[in-house]
Amino acid sequence: MANSTDAAIERTSPSRTPTTKKKNELRRRRPHPSPCRRLIGGRYPGPSLPDVTPKAAALPERLVRLFIGLVLFGAGIGLQVQSELGLPPWDVLHQGLARRTPLTIGTATIAVGVVVLLLWIPLRERPGFGTIANAIVVGLTIDATIGVVAAPEWLALRWMLMLGGIVVVAIGSGFYIGAQLGPGPRDGLMTGIARRGVSIRLARTAVEGSALIIGWLLGGTVGIGTLAFTVLIGPLVHIFLPRLEVARRSSRGRD
Repeated sequence: MANSTDAAIERTSPSRTPTTKKKNELRRRRPHPSPCRRLIGGRYPGPSLPDVTPKAAALPERLVRLFIGLVLFGAGIGLQVQSELGLPPWDVLHQGLARRTPLTIGTATIAVGVVVLLLWIPLRERPGFGTIANAIVVGLTIDATIGVVAAPEWLALRWMLMLGGIVVVAIGSGFYIGAQLGPGPRDGLMTGIARRGVSIRLARTAVEGSALIIGWLLGGTVGIGTLAFTVLIGPLVHIFLPRLEVARRSSRGRD
């Protein structure tokens, strides 16, 4: 009886083994969505994202996207500052610090970025090249934009600067987060919180709301532009990020 059972097992095993191997191979070949796409698609309410895996981007292309995004981000904030209709929440904090120290808004932005990086430690977030570049380039671009773009007198032009600045910041966020070279200090804090079950919209609103309160207490300016930025930036980033995201090459240790 034992011999017949063994023979039956030997006859059935070869037919099952290839099926199991094929299933495992199919699982390995399935593309995995990037962290940004998983966060947006799985945690953020809105229209469903198309099931399209972007082509892998080489490192030079990702670097270009990174710096385009950082410059756009800083320029958008500078436009908001010059609109004089109220600063973005983080820049209320930066302006408050600038008013109480010899720092400019741009240099205060860099200093706050370093402090925010310390908050990554309990969230176990790892900084990348883009993280360090963000902490430096954005602050420099803010000061450069303020030095080039004058504050307009007409209210209509000030509204254009304010709303345009919000859109430019959202596009810049999509570029530099989508480049996947490391989020900026503030956005890394946002995504770190989102990975623990909080929606990106709620994480951004909570983090920027806290910066707003602290900045206001320090003397930063709060206005209609502040409210518009807080309300609009989350949905706008949700629109631009999945469209500007790039895929990383699958080769280990290479880009």
